[in-house]
Amino acid sequence: MAPATVPLRPAKATKSPALKGDLAVPGDKSISHRALMLGGLAAGETRITGLLEGEDVLNTGRAMQAMGAAIRKDGDSFIIDGTGNGCLLAPEASLDFGNSGTGCRLIMGLVAPYDFETVFTGDASLSSRPMGRVLEPLRLMGVQVSAEAGDRLPVSLRGPRAPAPISYRVPMASAQVKSAVLLAGLNTPGLTTVIEPLPTRDHTENMLRGFGAAIEVETGADGARTIRLEGRGRLTGQALDVPGDPSSAAFPLVAALIVPGSDLTLRNVLMNPTRTGLILTLQEMGADIEILDPRTAGGEQVADLRVRASELSGVHVPAGRAASMIDEYPVLAVAASFARGETVMRGLSELRVKESDRLAAMARGLALNGVDCSEGDDWLSVRGRPDGKGLGAVSPEAVVATRLDHRIAMSFLVMGLACENPVRIDDCAIIGTSFPGFMAMMNGIGAEMAEQ
Repeated sequence: MAPATVPLRPAKATKSPALKGDLAVPGDKSISHRALMLGGLAAGETRITGLLEGEDVLNTGRAMQAMGAAIRKDGDSFIIDGTGNGCLLAPEASLDFGNSGTGCRLIMGLVAPYDFETVFTGDASLSSRPMGRVLEPLRLMGVQVSAEAGDRLPVSLRGPRAPAPISYRVPMASAQVKSAVLLAGLNTPGLTTVIEPLPTRDHTENMLRGFGAAIEVETGADGARTIRLEGRGRLTGQALDVPGDPSSAAFPLVAALIVPGSDLTLRNVLMNPTRTGLILTLQEMGADIEILDPRTAGGEQVADLRVRASELSGVHVPAGRAASMIDEYPVLAVAASFARGETVMRGLSELRVKESDRLAAMARGLALNGVDCSEGDDWLSVRGRPDGKGLGAVSPEAVVATRLDHRIAMSFLVMGLACENPVRIDDCAIIGTSFPGFMAMMNGIGAEMAEQ
């Protein structure tokens, strides 16, 4: 059954006074997904604080409940009684992941070795996105796959009666593919091996280790990482505190940089080195970002960030940095719109297969708001205007098409805070998938955002 059509909720952002305040951004989405999956699979009780309560993550929780995990909320914590590794139950109905590519692709891996049928569905955006990069290694394990043309949703999986471990070299920098293969290895006897040529976010490896999985990671002289997981081991419930999501922190952070006079502190932000590419890039552009009280919490590096309005200069962002900031390129393009000179971003082919074709969506949206930019197959070039004059909607009809993409929506609302003219988007409802309360939080520090 096709998902119901949800009415669009247009919104606009206008030039704002200085942004001031002290914020705690929502919990990290990547870690929240994995905490629900592994907590739902582990034996005993898992207690999670700081979980992101966005629709994407809640859909992952519903999927785990459909396969036997008991999940309840107790105050600010989520309590999970897991099934035990290897003991997931066949879901009685299809698993609907809404807009979430992460939840969908990772749980494809999790259920792949089970000898029962699982059907995966999603919204219009997710149903248009290719799943082949995850399905390819699962097929190598003997999983039977039925999918729409181009390996798109709905997808049906049935695991083999005797799953066999594989050694798989990931052909692109993708934490989702790596994680799906590792999660499939949890209920596969023997040693599952994943080789990634370029390091990607390593939350799956960290969390598997924390739950008691037998996992080893080796980095070669060429920088490639080899990850080995012993299957069918025992996972034990844990207490987890989810740090603030750096991909969500990126929006108030960039807003503070481009709105004159701003001074903002962001608390308890995840600083895992595989996730800090945006901060590094902005610092190279001249951003005043002070890293305060760096510390370790729950096996992850975290810190507070003090951000002040800054004069930015264009830079060339190397393609090799893409894996550490792939979700932050839309808001980086916004920052580049207010920088002196040209910013060139390369290695962006992954943006073509996100919630939307993010590269095309950004280029189109920037042009609608007076930004001088160029787009290639895997690159974007932005020539900024430091004073923001002439930026914003080029006509009353200039409305950015968010294309069911929460990051496109938030990026352009941030842009409007420093533009001479308002910036309008066609839909802000989709923001709730990753950052519930985004507009209220931003307005609380002085931003001018509103639904129309």
